[in-house]
Amino acid sequence: MAATLPATTHIRLERDGPVLRLWLDRPEMRNALSADMVREIQATFDAIRDDANVRVVVIRGAGGTFCAGGDIKNMSTAGAAPPAAGMADELKAGNRRYGAMLLTIDEARQAVIAVVEGAAMGGGIGFASVADITLALDSAQFAMTEVRLGIVPAAISPFVVRRIGLTAARRFAVSGAKLSGIEARDVGFVHEVASDVAALETLLTAEINQILKCAPDAVAETKRLMLRAATNAPMTELLDRAADSFVTAVRGPEGREGTTAFVEKRKPTWVEKI
Repeated sequence: MAATLPATTHIRLERDGPVLRLWLDRPEMRNALSADMVREIQATFDAIRDDANVRVVVIRGAGGTFCAGGDIKNMSTAGAAPPAAGMADELKAGNRRYGAMLLTIDEARQAVIAVVEGAAMGGGIGFASVADITLALDSAQFAMTEVRLGIVPAAISPFVVRRIGLTAARRFAVSGAKLSGIEARDVGFVHEVASDVAALETLLTAEINQILKCAPDAVAETKRLMLRAATNAPMTELLDRAADSFVTAVRGPEGREGTTAFVEKRKPTWVEKI
């Protein structure tokens, strides 16, 4: 069933056939993350959770900046005093919602591409860490800036550690040091860099078209297997799950179509191009 996308104010959604482009759309605030933005992103991924027709999600920032991190003004107000006795701690709940949103993106059936121009600071690095593919301008800047503000990179830390490893994550988390797009590629935040916007668009189109050669259900199950492999699950359990997935795929409609298309020397029916 085709997804009905939510109405949004703080993000902009553009559907282009099998591709959904999600723009962080608070350029006047350098796309700083607000509670409303987090809710809208969560609602969007909830809407497409089971939609195999949405095959790629591209996350970008409007106005030439990816994401400046959390909304510090709102954070300062919310952190001025603890909640009254018996009242919910909205500051804690908001951070937890952001973490849940990142997990939803991480586990999405779609291939997710983050495209970074300008700054990816603080919470903005979370998107780069959960995307399947992250592209950036070589002039982009990445930093875990929280400690420079006296706070901690709470929700993003598990995703950053898994993305670039504990040693690199600790270095950047405790120093708040900035990385260029090239340096972010070298440590593993980013997969490919481009020297200008035109080259970045070319990279993005090539990545999308490569994904659109692949069967959507196979992509979704492959992501699930790889995320499971990144846990501490026993190898025997991982291999049992892998064998089950393999058999299901080979005997399923995509496996039958793909293998038949190979024998008949034609493209499978799912192949698309933008």
